[in-house]
Amino acid sequence: MATAAPRAFNWRNLTTIVSVMILVGAEVFGVALAAGWALAGLFELGTTASYLFMALFSTLGAYAMLLLWRRAVAVEPIH
Repeated sequence: MATAAPRAFNWRNLTTIVSVMILVGAEVFGVALAAGWALAGLFELGTTASYLFMALFSTLGAYAMLLLWRRAVAVEPIH
């Protein structure tokens, strides 16, 4: 029985995807932290609420980044 030959790793696509993830990730997490700080400050909720909002928005941002990774790898396969 023949086995499938391993496919070559596409470094160019991986470099492109990682670069996009760094660029978009910096913006997503910057917005998440700023939004948490701004909402807590706007409603005068205090430091604890600010950190909770930041954590919540950062979690949503991490999920968005995961979705972006999956879609980017589907468009630019690395294998």
